[in-house]
Amino acid sequence: MLMLLFFLYLLIIGIGYGLKWLNLKHLEAHGAEVPPEFEGRIDEELLRKTRDYTVENSRFGFIESSISHLVTLLFLFGGFLSLYNRLILRLSDSFILSGIFFFLLLTYASTLLSLPFDLYSTFRIEKKYGFNTQTLKLWVADQLKSLFLSTILLGIIVGVGLRLVSASPEQWWLWVWGSFFLFGIVMMYLSPYVIEPLFNKYTPLDDPGLEEKIRVLMERVGIRVSRIFKMDASKRSRHTNAYFTGIGRVKRIVLFDTLLEKLTEPEIIAVLAHEAGHWKKKHLLKGIVLSQTLTFAGAYFAWRFTRTDLLTNLFGIEPTSFFAKLVILGFFYSIVSFPLTPLMSMLTRHYEREADDFACETSGDRESLASSLIKLARDNLSNLHPHPWYAAFYYSHPPVVERVRKIRKTSSKTKRN
Repeated sequence: MLMLLFFLYLLIIGIGYGLKWLNLKHLEAHGAEVPPEFEGRIDEELLRKTRDYTVENSRFGFIESSISHLVTLLFLFGGFLSLYNRLILRLSDSFILSGIFFFLLLTYASTLLSLPFDLYSTFRIEKKYGFNTQTLKLWVADQLKSLFLSTILLGIIVGVGLRLVSASPEQWWLWVWGSFFLFGIVMMYLSPYVIEPLFNKYTPLDDPGLEEKIRVLMERVGIRVSRIFKMDASKRSRHTNAYFTGIGRVKRIVLFDTLLEKLTEPEIIAVLAHEAGHWKKKHLLKGIVLSQTLTFAGAYFAWRFTRTDLLTNLFGIEPTSFFAKLVILGFFYSIVSFPLTPLMSMLTRHYEREADDFACETSGDRESLASSLIKLARDNLSNLHPHPWYAAFYYSHPPVVERVRKIRKTSSKTKRN
């Protein structure tokens, strides 16, 4: 059984690497071709830069994921989980304190492992292609803030969760699921006010004309907007974005300053109409329902499997512990959930198409949405030629060329009718 798990994990790794290899070969074969939708909007030099950026990120990602997979295999199959489990259990006789130490130290180790990769990606790759704008001092400050927040939040989550486990051995899975769900809702509300301002500065949008057009659009689609903010994203990166926050009908809109610099007013309105489409089509609510359904099932199965020592005996862990069982369950989940990846990607791509359609119907300006997608893809050096299998498996959004083609094709049909 143990060897079966080992080879299943290797098979999953192999499939992932195979898809990435296909993607790179497809880019190598077609990367110099200008899609008809991008003619006149991108030149050979930018195409070459886009190709190089995708290739360099992919190769670096291959190295990073290989080391991550190797560490995972050594930790689980090389006896290090058993050793780590024994060391933690010696630190404290308290079930809750031992659990907090167990998961906090694992988080610290994972963070420490990822730091060199994040540093290289930010200050080598992103800087090389003109995206990174942050200083080393700011990067270090971000890491320290993230570590502090992780410590506080993870300590609370693990502490409360283990308290429920010890207080209700037979129903803890239900109480843990319910409390984590409520915690997630509370964090959705608090994050824009407490956490996000720790990393970025939010100032009221200083363009009255644009603000009025945004409010008119949102009023037309039935979304109440409390405030519209500009975020100083440019102090870290030249990448662009815009998003909504808020629970219920009242929303806050956040626009990256980089987005405001690169897009015209009609294009910004089109982007926000797309975001409004996600809310009006209840994509966030559907996502929450789906994720909570899976979490509910996962909590139940965790309860069933942690009642026995089957998992820890399988990996030769002595003495057994509830915490080690959860780690092994997490490994099981990574194997079982792998086939769901293309299904979830397909679902989110469907949501994106719905949001595109909503934006076109609401704004009545299909060309501005198409133009904004072209600009964002061009400025972010997005791969214009992903392999169809790779895109089907991993892409949460339809490939940008496909999106632009669909928008313009629908526009042409509308004009003929």
